[in-house]
Amino acid sequence: MMGHEREASIPRRELLKGMTATAVALGASGGLVPALNRTAEAAVMKSYRFVIVPKVVHPWFDAVVDGAKAQAKLMEEATGSKFVIDYRAPSKADVVLQNTILEQAAATKPDGITLDLLDAAGNRTVLQSIQRLGIPVVAFDSVAPEDLHITSIQNDFAEQARIADDLLIKLLGGKGKVAIMQGFPTAPNHRIRYLAHKANFAKYPGIQVVAEGIDNDSIETAHRQAIAILAAHPDLNGFVDCDAAGPIGVSLAIKEAGLTGKVLHVGLDESPKEILQYIRQGVMQASSATKPLMQGQWAVLALWMRKSGMPLPKSIDTGIWVITKDNVDTYWKT
Repeated sequence: MMGHEREASIPRRELLKGMTATAVALGASGGLVPALNRTAEAAVMKSYRFVIVPKVVHPWFDAVVDGAKAQAKLMEEATGSKFVIDYRAPSKADVVLQNTILEQAAATKPDGITLDLLDAAGNRTVLQSIQRLGIPVVAFDSVAPEDLHITSIQNDFAEQARIADDLLIKLLGGKGKVAIMQGFPTAPNHRIRYLAHKANFAKYPGIQVVAEGIDNDSIETAHRQAIAILAAHPDLNGFVDCDAAGPIGVSLAIKEAGLTGKVLHVGLDESPKEILQYIRQGVMQASSATKPLMQGQWAVLALWMRKSGMPLPKSIDTGIWVITKDNVDTYWKT
């Protein structure tokens, strides 16, 4: 049986030392280390299996998994327990398909599930079912319905959009025609960024939003949508995005159209590497970046804490990076 045996043979002193190291390694402060120690005194399981369910197959989520696996390895060393990361990605961004995968994952009785919600309302029933089974749930890169009391590992999505908008508006000198590439319209994080983009641009009389696309978190769709927008608006001055698919698809369309440096583009995220490459090439002027690696790390730690019966905060903010041509090499090395 996986994940439910309790192990009393691990030397307690070493266990406490390791858990403390885990917290310190993640920059935890204040109450977390004492809380870890209290958990160590309670019980340690021989193994843990945590399931990650993203919105869709996408290289951005590969970075989340890399972070989760790195954290799992750290915690194995710290606790002596075995940690398994079970990654289950929908082949396309589809709420019904994501719910099916969540149900299938829950049926295997994992020790925790973390997901990136495609639709807070559409995911609600399944999430409630999983909670009734006693399986810990944590959201990453998203916001869960507040009444479900699910901890969200996220950044400030509205602030992330505002940073991108301010950068573009400054580059345009406060005036110009711009386009917004939406992600998956019902995904909480994409929706928040989209609404923030609209509100921010509305504050500037010289900025006119002339076009919008919907990429459904698909690089290929973002590319097609951007090609159509650039063709329909030859006087377009700028582009912003709401997800990690937009920066790649839009940049590729700008480059193919020979509009590098003519249509200015401020994207999101630092992963995958294509985003950084487009910044290096000057196709994308900057990016307001989420930190997928860190989100994967915190997801594993949060699920372990929840499984151990420890309280979690309402949200864990992983912050935002601002990447430009001047500092892109720093992020390229990470």
